[in-house]
Amino acid sequence: MILEKYTGPIDLKYMTYEELEKLAEEVRDYIIDVTAKNGGHVAPGLGVVELTIALLRVFDPPKDVIVWDIGHQAYPWKILTDRKDQFPTLRQYGGISGFLRREESPYDAFGAGHSSTSISAGLGFRVAKDLLKRDGYVVMVIGDGAMTAGMAFEALNNAGHLRPNKFIVILNDNEMSISPNVGAISTYLSKIISGRFVQETRQKVKRLVHHLGGPAERFMKLTEEFLKGLISPGIIFEELGFNYIGPVNGHDLPALETTLKNVKEIEGPVLLHVYTKKGKGYKPAENDPVTWHGVAPYKRESGEFIKKPSPPTWTSVFGKAIVKMAEMDEKVVVITPAMKEGSGLVEFAEKFPNRFFDVGIAEQHACTFAGGLAAEGLKPVACYYSTFLQRAYDQVIHDIALQKLHVVFAIDRAGLVGEDGPTHHGVFDLSYLRCIPNMIVCAPKDEQELIDLLYTGLNQNLPFALRYPRGPAYGVPTGDPKLIPVGSWEELLEGEDGVILAVGYPVYQALKAAEELRKEGIRLGVVNARFVKPMDEQMLLDLCSRYDLFITVEDNTVVGGFGSGVLEFLSNRGILKRVITLGIPDRFIEHGNQNLLRNLVGIDAEGIARSVRQALRRVL
Repeated sequence: MILEKYTGPIDLKYMTYEELEKLAEEVRDYIIDVTAKNGGHVAPGLGVVELTIALLRVFDPPKDVIVWDIGHQAYPWKILTDRKDQFPTLRQYGGISGFLRREESPYDAFGAGHSSTSISAGLGFRVAKDLLKRDGYVVMVIGDGAMTAGMAFEALNNAGHLRPNKFIVILNDNEMSISPNVGAISTYLSKIISGRFVQETRQKVKRLVHHLGGPAERFMKLTEEFLKGLISPGIIFEELGFNYIGPVNGHDLPALETTLKNVKEIEGPVLLHVYTKKGKGYKPAENDPVTWHGVAPYKRESGEFIKKPSPPTWTSVFGKAIVKMAEMDEKVVVITPAMKEGSGLVEFAEKFPNRFFDVGIAEQHACTFAGGLAAEGLKPVACYYSTFLQRAYDQVIHDIALQKLHVVFAIDRAGLVGEDGPTHHGVFDLSYLRCIPNMIVCAPKDEQELIDLLYTGLNQNLPFALRYPRGPAYGVPTGDPKLIPVGSWEELLEGEDGVILAVGYPVYQALKAAEELRKEGIRLGVVNARFVKPMDEQMLLDLCSRYDLFITVEDNTVVGGFGSGVLEFLSNRGILKRVITLGIPDRFIEHGNQNLLRNLVGIDAEGIARSVRQALRRVL
């Protein structure tokens, strides 16, 4: 076992290619072993093992900065830098993260859980190194999917203008058909194009022609573009100011390593186009890389997912509901920024292909595109993960809410999401949406209410945000949709000693806590405060006439969230009550099992009951 004796990146520089191939197999085997137990992003990491090895052989991190876009493809990086022994703790509470984190390792130059940030961050590293007169290369690895985002092209445009040296962008092409010229001939041409003789000659001719200026310079540029356009798809990157090299086979380690050594000598910014096979080395992931992008635990031998009996997920309930709504109303259309599978939209896309729009990783565009659809009279449902909607915040305010456009935001993965950790916890949306004028914000307590609120959102005329969590719902039977009066709450349980105002997932947890506390003689009321904005002010005033103790519960940050809204209401009316706000504390929550995290922050039944006991004990 080569991996068993492996001590760090220095070992790679002394291995033969035969040993490196064996090491690559063992790394893949290790990733499959660990993710079969823990779940995680399987296919992305399996596809970049050789690329990771080549980077560590040719460059010298952390002096040379390597920035992995998003980071979910960096499992081989973790193993081959300094976390081989910790890798079995991947995505477990107290273990290593499924993404890159600066505090986790000096090899993790820049952390991210959202896409398309690598080139911007890398340019910052490059400029800082130059200003501080520090040596070293800056290399960014970005996937073809991430390259669809505007931020990536903003960074490319800026880098092309600054034209920094020792600045290499590696485009890891593992899915999109932007590399038609592949195979041995293309790899051979890339090695020649990136070679010292060709590049030195190219730079000398460029300087000479630039000196001559005028028509000669223009003719030379057009000729070069024409010739490169014949043998490569990279003319757009050349136009942006990059030296385009590729495509290169990302699994041909000798060719990849030779090309990387060559591009180190090229003057100005370089874009190296590498093609890889997502999921390489594990047949189920190779055959279905979309499903195997990120998975739950599975049986290694068969690739069968380990499923425990559970109710339908919130996502699947939404997916079926939106299909039913579209059957009822031909104006319903759906937009998603590259999250068709994750947002439960596969059936909708199959049944209504002309009314489904996957715009790629372009959250801002998705939002404003939805605004245009609404302005022309359609009923767009923009489907986001909570944490991804953050990236479209200006568009939500400026393009949708300001113009009172009827866009329904279906916000999946609200609250604590579990093992993906702080980059993916959707714990800020109630706060960042509640403060926007014209915005209706709500969260369902169960499956039927999710259906009803979606139906309600499609049948009113203001921006409407519906947020719901990740994972299994409560198993409540569902039926036909019905309208819910906007801003209305429902009182589920009457009490005497205080009242719990709960939003979304915590509603049933509050009911369970209230039932347990009644065994101890503590009688609490429970209200389903399903609308965070507008709130049910009439009911809230009525509750104030009956209770002195209020406990608000939300799976959102306590800073500026639903509890803050209740306090604002009371303050503005001069009503003095004791209010305890339960929710996500003012810190980033680590990765770990979803229910474990809910318990740790105190928003499950046990945590709510614990807080009530403490509050009443202090009163007594």
